Amino acid sequence: MSDNGFYEVRAKVVSQKGHCAAGHRLGDEFTIGETTPKGVCCWAFYALFPFVSVLQLGGGFPWEAKANETTVACPDPTNPVVFELKRVEK
Repeated sequence: MSDNGFYEVRAKVVSQKGHCAAGHRLGDEFTIGETTPKGVCCWAFYALFPFVSVLQLGGGFPWEAKANETTVACPDPTNPVVFELKRVEK
């Protein structure tokens, strides 16, 4: 947990099909903390944000094998990018 009372979340591209206009590729990683990470597609970030918020505030997802992790796809159905989100435990 950071000094401001919430956790950082690590996002990793675990699948990318077609051509991502933002340039996201398999294996890309970034950390979401107090600011939006540079270079992240705004449409993908909009899709990730509700799930990131849950993880940042210490919540989890009971349908996942690990409650502090989840996967979320960007909204482009033709060129989907799938992100794995994990709460960074310190």
